[in-house]
Amino acid sequence: MEIENTSPLVPANHEVKIIDRREIYITGVKKISSFDHEEFLLETTMGILLLKGSGLELLKLDTHDGNVRIKGKIISYQYLENGKAKAKEESFMAKLFK
Repeated sequence: MEIENTSPLVPANHEVKIIDRREIYITGVKKISSFDHEEFLLETTMGILLLKGSGLELLKLDTHDGNVRIKGKIISYQYLENGKAKAKEESFMAKLFK
């Protein structure tokens, strides 16, 4: 499922606020590309944001202002390069055996 913000008024500011690893507020969201109970993929004004957790649930979606509120156990969040996780330049094992 994809939810796109069609409003031209999405602020350029982007903020992520996590409360006790059980709730997250995100501003500057342009589009929610996909989501389920374990993962949200959001396009923000600062790039693609991948949120991982368990029991994730969309509580609030303000398409006019680009604000999103999600609850559940927050495990991690990461910004992706070109829609894919940025690969590490060199693995730990490769460095170890140099």
